[in-house]
Amino acid sequence: MSPAVSFQVPGARLPACLRRHPSSKLPPLVFLHAGVCDHRLWLAQLETFAAERTVLAYDRRGYGGVEIEQTAPFSHLADLWAVMDAAGLSRAVLVGCSLGGRLALEAALDRPECVAGLFLVAPAVNGVPAPELTAQEQAMDAAADAAYEAGDLAAANEALAALWLDGPSSPAGRVSGAARALFLDMDDRMLRATPPGMAREAEPSWPRLEQISAPTELLWGDLDLGYFFPRCEAMVARIPGARGTVMPGVAHLPSLEAPEAFNTALAAFLARLPG
Repeated sequence: MSPAVSFQVPGARLPACLRRHPSSKLPPLVFLHAGVCDHRLWLAQLETFAAERTVLAYDRRGYGGVEIEQTAPFSHLADLWAVMDAAGLSRAVLVGCSLGGRLALEAALDRPECVAGLFLVAPAVNGVPAPELTAQEQAMDAAADAAYEAGDLAAANEALAALWLDGPSSPAGRVSGAARALFLDMDDRMLRATPPGMAREAEPSWPRLEQISAPTELLWGDLDLGYFFPRCEAMVARIPGARGTVMPGVAHLPSLEAPEAFNTALAAFLARLPG
């Protein structure tokens, strides 16, 4: 999807897609991808929401087509602010999936004045207690790790697709066609990416959820890993005014496997934001 751009940050260049709306006064959307994807996770959302507002999605270090120029300690949060500044976005709605959701939470706590809303999809959370995996989830996670350690990246890719795209309770290959092909390409790039250096940790978000002031909605799929259900429910209870939605028939990446339903849910959230 054009127009493709890239943003220079210290030690790296981050590919992105930026579509500027020429006249919209609505808050821009900044999309933050999951840890098994890159910015192409959001292609269907970029296409849809560019009709009404400015939209931006970019690859974080360690993903997609990022060029690592210097391996050194870095901060994903600092990169986010640098990208938004370079794009001329002083305030935006952050849409984050999984590790992208973790980054969105960190941003909302770091610079609340820059975050007009949070739409979090099965988010990771900095400082959350370690999740308890079911025996099936543990076995699938271990299979992916073993294949990666053995250098069989194709097998690791398929194992991660079974866990995160299909969902641990679903048969492998449940999601097929273009969505699966895109996932496998994004995940393959992640598995082969140049190590970006050590990421500096932000202050944990989990103990500070009650401090979030941005309007917030959480969405998670009913086929996702089991620990996301109590985690997301707890977050809805703790973040002031937050709402929660369970999307049926999808796992960890609903924007990829059910883009129309996802876009409907995101549009409803955006319509509720204060003018």
